[in-house]
Amino acid sequence: MSKILIRGAKVLGGEVQDVLIDGETVAGVGTDLSAEGATVIEAGGQILLPGLVDLHTHLREPGREDSETVLTGTRAAAAGGYTAVFAMANTHPVADTAGVVEQVWRLGKESGYCDVQPIGAVTVGLEGRKLAELGAMHDSAAGVTVFSDDGKCVDDAVIMRRALEYVKAFGGVVAQHAQESRLTEGAQMNEGVVSAELGLGGWPAVAEESIIARDVLLAEHVGSRVHICHLSTAGSVEIVRWAKSRGIDVTAEVTPHHLLLTDELVRSYNPVYKVNPPLRTEKDVLALREALADGTIDIVATDHAPHPHEDKDCEWAAAAMGMVGLETALSVVQRTMVETGLLDWAGVADRMSFAPARIGRAEGHGRPVSPGEPANLTLVDPAYRGVVDPADFASRSRNTPYEGRELPGRVTHTFLRGRATVVDGKLA
Repeated sequence: MSKILIRGAKVLGGEVQDVLIDGETVAGVGTDLSAEGATVIEAGGQILLPGLVDLHTHLREPGREDSETVLTGTRAAAAGGYTAVFAMANTHPVADTAGVVEQVWRLGKESGYCDVQPIGAVTVGLEGRKLAELGAMHDSAAGVTVFSDDGKCVDDAVIMRRALEYVKAFGGVVAQHAQESRLTEGAQMNEGVVSAELGLGGWPAVAEESIIARDVLLAEHVGSRVHICHLSTAGSVEIVRWAKSRGIDVTAEVTPHHLLLTDELVRSYNPVYKVNPPLRTEKDVLALREALADGTIDIVATDHAPHPHEDKDCEWAAAAMGMVGLETALSVVQRTMVETGLLDWAGVADRMSFAPARIGRAEGHGRPVSPGEPANLTLVDPAYRGVVDPADFASRSRNTPYEGRELPGRVTHTFLRGRATVVDGKLA
C-alpha cells in the first residue's frame, strides 16, 4: 500500500497542516508529520478539500458517445477536483430500468477516475406518464437513491406525488427539473428586457417558480424529500426559503454559470450561452449568490451538459441547450463566492462536497479530512490565474461559456481513495 505525505496544506482553508495518506485512507493530520518511503507533495499553502461531489452530471453514455462517455466525463470530473458524480438519466436508452443503471455504474467502476452514481428516471422513457422501476433501480447493484427526469419536468402532479411517496420508503429523493412546459413553448432565453429587444421567445421566471411551489407543497403533504435542480431565479429562492422555514424537506442546487453569467450575453447570439434554464438577470445572479451563502441553496451542481461541435456551431434557434462545467466549476465558485467574501473555503467544502454527498447518500464521499476517513481529496492552488482554453479539456465536448475568460484557481491534485487521478494539474 502506497503512502503519500501532503506537506503544508491549508485543510479547508484553515491552518497549514500535513496530511498523510496510507493506502485508501487518511492516516494522519497534523504538523511535522513524516512517513518513511512516502511520496511527498509540497503543497506550499494550497487549499486541501474533500473530493468534490457533483449531484448533476450528464455523461451521455449509453447512446450519445459523440458528446461524452463515462470515461471522458469522469476524466473531466477528476480534472475539476471531483471524486464522485451523479449521472443523469436522459441517456439512450433512458436509465429507467435496473439494467441500464447497472450498465452506467459498471462503466464508472471501469473508468477509475471517479465514482459514478447513476440517477434513475422518474418516469418510463422520461415521458411523464408512468412511474419507472424506482424500487428495482434502488435494489440493483447501482443502489440508486436519486431519481430525476432532468431535461424534462415531471408535469403531472399525481405522478410527482406517487414518485415522492414511493422513494420515501427507502429514503430516496426526487430531483425535479422545474419547468412548466406550457409557459415555455418556443422560449429561447430569459423573458425580460433583453428578450424583448432581441425578439427572442421569452422563458418566464414563473415557469420555474410555479413548479417549485407545487412540489414543495407535495413534499410537505407526503412527508418526503424533494430536490430542486438548477434553481435560477430570485423568486425561486424565496419559495425555497419559505418552504425550509416551514420544515419542508427540500434541498436545492445552483449551477456555476447561473452564479456568474447573465442574459446580457445572449446579445451576441452565440449559442454557447443557450442553456436550460436560461441565463437570468443580474438581480437573479446576486440573489442566487446570497442564497448559496446563507444556505437557502444547499449545493453547487454543474449540470455538465456536453454537446458535439455541430450541435452548438449553428444558428441560435437550432442550437442545443447546455454547457460543460466539470473542469471550471471550482474556479467559478472561487470567483463568485470566495473572492467576493460570501463563502470561505470551508463553506465551499460544504456546498461542493459535504452537502451533495449527504443529499445523494454518496457513501465514502463528503467526509472530513480526518484520520480513518477515505482519502478522497482535492488540492487547489487558489493563487493561480489562467485563461480558459477548451482545447485543454478532458471532456469530449468543448461547449464552454468561459472560453477566453480568465478564471482563478487550479486543481493540482485529486485523490480517489488514496490513488492520484490528477498530479500537478495533469491527469494521472
